[in-house]
Amino acid sequence: ILSVADPAHPSVLGWIDLGDMVQGVAVSGSYVYVANAGAGLKIVNVSNPVSPTVTGAYNTLGSAANVAVSGGYAYVAGAFSGLQIIDISVPAAPTLTGTYDTFGAAYGVAVNGMYAYVADDTFGLQIIDVSTPSSPSQIGLFDTPGNAYSVALFGSYAYVADYASGLYIINVSNPASATLAGIYDTPGNAYGVAMV
Repeated sequence: ILSVADPAHPSVLGWIDLGDMVQGVAVSGSYVYVANAGAGLKIVNVSNPVSPTVTGAYNTLGSAANVAVSGGYAYVAGAFSGLQIIDISVPAAPTLTGTYDTFGAAYGVAVNGMYAYVADDTFGLQIIDVSTPSSPSQIGLFDTPGNAYSVALFGSYAYVADYASGLYIINVSNPASATLAGIYDTPGNAYGVAMV
């Protein structure tokens, strides 16, 4: 946990060893939700950032590659195990609510309202209806040409880091019929993307 109060001189406030690779994090309130590779989902209390503690954990199927949090649920991109929706209303006792086995390897996830957007490796962007978390279902897709590793949302657009194919910007105003809005061919391989 770093303090960036002075961006020119970030400093370490605290740390915690979670036992496996940290592949993705999401922050909500006093908790950090960690996609902890083979160790699954870890929920870390950071109310005292100098001394973070593990509050709860859920041993996901497959390797937890990324996580997004919305409305009392953690949405875990579980690589070859697809999307897993975990009830985190009791942080000390997270429970599995629903799963959706995507076509490829779910490496990234972002959530907006009743839809989860999954970066699904060679199968591009998968759009999953999560309005009923116990029974998610695919509503749309956009098959990017590369390997979709990460996704971020802003307005009506999904921004996909598509490895060797660069950045793909996809219009998802109609999730059932996503369309290409733009492409930027990055000089290297695009692994991650964020919007602010």
